[in-house]
Amino acid sequence: MMKLLFALALIAYIASVWGTYTNMRSIQEHGEMKIEQRIDEAVAPLREKIRDLEQSFSQKYPPVKFLSEKDRKRILITGGAGFVGSHLTDKLMMDGHEVTVVDNFFTGRKRNVEHWIGHENFELINHDVVEPLYIEAFSPPLVTSQYGFCGGSQLLANRWTRSITWRLPPLLPNYMYNPIKTLKTNTIGTLNMLGLAKRVGARLLLASTSEVYGGEGVEVRVARIFNTFGSRMHMNDGRVVSNFILQALQGEPLTVYGSGSQTRAFQYVSDLVNGLVLLMNSNISSPVNLGNPEEHTILEFARLIKSLVSKASDRSKYMSLSRSQIQFLPEAQDDPQRRRPDIRKANMMLGWEPVVPLEEGLNKTIQYFSRELEHQANNQYIPKPKAARMKKGRPRHN
Repeated sequence: MMKLLFALALIAYIASVWGTYTNMRSIQEHGEMKIEQRIDEAVAPLREKIRDLEQSFSQKYPPVKFLSEKDRKRILITGGAGFVGSHLTDKLMMDGHEVTVVDNFFTGRKRNVEHWIGHENFELINHDVVEPLYIEAFSPPLVTSQYGFCGGSQLLANRWTRSITWRLPPLLPNYMYNPIKTLKTNTIGTLNMLGLAKRVGARLLLASTSEVYGGEGVEVRVARIFNTFGSRMHMNDGRVVSNFILQALQGEPLTVYGSGSQTRAFQYVSDLVNGLVLLMNSNISSPVNLGNPEEHTILEFARLIKSLVSKASDRSKYMSLSRSQIQFLPEAQDDPQRRRPDIRKANMMLGWEPVVPLEEGLNKTIQYFSRELEHQANNQYIPKPKAARMKKGRPRHN
């Protein structure tokens, strides 16, 4: 009997000890889980930051066509961060060429080309073309090592097969802000680019008026560009398109000078870029008009933009219905009554003509302006339409 009682007591003791042990083990495991949970909570933001960094280092670029070494050209674009220049940069990059953009950001913006920064075929140089550009003297680290400048001027002359420069006429508010600077860019800057093109044996395309700048030993192509619109325009540059869209989006009156019967013709920027590339690859050394011959009156244009902005507001939660009215102001005496480019030469010799319908181009531009307004509102800056271009104190449509 005593042995049985002793055995039962021993069993009870062992059960008690085991229960205490398992209870302590459970508490320990629960504590460890809590610690692990706290560690996970603390590490989670760090893991998220690491993922963000990995994504920033593995930036996705627009699709780029592969070109062999013999087909790939090295192209220099001055003013390549501007409105038209940045679209030309996109076109040439996606075609598989190496593009170096030179811009002093007087009117251009880094945002226009930031989607290419870091790509092996792209280089961005902050430089004013009024100062000589000795790009043939650059050391390899300034460009991708695969396509470096090592090998001397002979290699460079063979590789720099295209040089494109932009000289825009000093007619709009952005350019009249500093007219002396604009004149220097149009003259000294052009001479510097001609000198560079001659040194490296490159062909040069000049976006200009009908005047031809050339020199012995330099192949020059001259494009006479007519009214162009599209994304990356400066919203307050005083042009008809940007003024009307900005006024309609902000619910302000659309200002029409005179009766609005003056005609203008507008081309979308992608059409212009295609024409420029065709011209650059052609053997045409005389000026070529690149524009849209389809005329619209200023009043028709104002009504169309007002209508398109209203339709776009129905489809977007970020845009409010445009309640803008059309406001007629005194007409300028020197405002051209008709402006229509003759593109027969471009059509016959380049096979080029505009293909983007006006409404399609305007809808894309309206969406771009709407996004820009939202972005700038978040940064506490709201652009206002500028008055039309002034000449001797009188406004006019451009």
